[in-house]
Amino acid sequence: MKLLVTLLLWINFAGNPDLAAIRKMYADVSKSENKAKEFSEKLAGVSANDDKILVAYKAASILLDSKFEKKLGEKIERFKEGAKLLEATIKSDPGNIEMRMIRLSIQEDVPGITGYKKNIKEDKKFLTEHYAAQNSALKEYLKDFILQSKSFSEKERQFVK
Repeated sequence: MKLLVTLLLWINFAGNPDLAAIRKMYADVSKSENKAKEFSEKLAGVSANDDKILVAYKAASILLDSKFEKKLGEKIERFKEGAKLLEATIKSDPGNIEMRMIRLSIQEDVPGITGYKKNIKEDKKFLTEHYAAQNSALKEYLKDFILQSKSFSEKERQFVK
C-alpha cells in the first residue's frame, strides 16, 4: 500500500514543474543558450490543458529557444509557434498579471523585424495598475522584473519601490 501511495505521489509531482522553480529560472533564461535549453526541457511536459501560467512560460521557452535555432526557417516557425501559444494563453485569461509580465519580457527583447512588440505599452499599463492588488510573493517577483526591465523608466519604476 505504501508503495502505491508513493508511486501515485511521484507521478503526480513528476508531471508539471514547480512554479516557484520556473520563476527562479526565468530570470536568467535569456542569458545563454544552455539556460534557455534547460528551461525549455523543464517545461517540455506542459500541455495546453495545464495551469495557464505554466503554459505561458512554455510559450516563452519556445520563443527564447527560437533565438538559438540555426536555420532561419526553423527560427521563424518556432517563433510563430511560441507567439501564437502565448497570445492564446493570455486571451484565455487577460487579467493574469504574470502572463502579461511574461509577454512584456519577451516583447521588449525581440527584434523589431518580428513585429511582435505591439503590446508593450498595454502590458506596462496593466502591470502598473494591478501591481498593488497582488500577493506579496508575486509582488516581489514582479518588482524584480520591473526594476530590470528596459520598458520602464526610472520614474515609472517608483510604484514598486
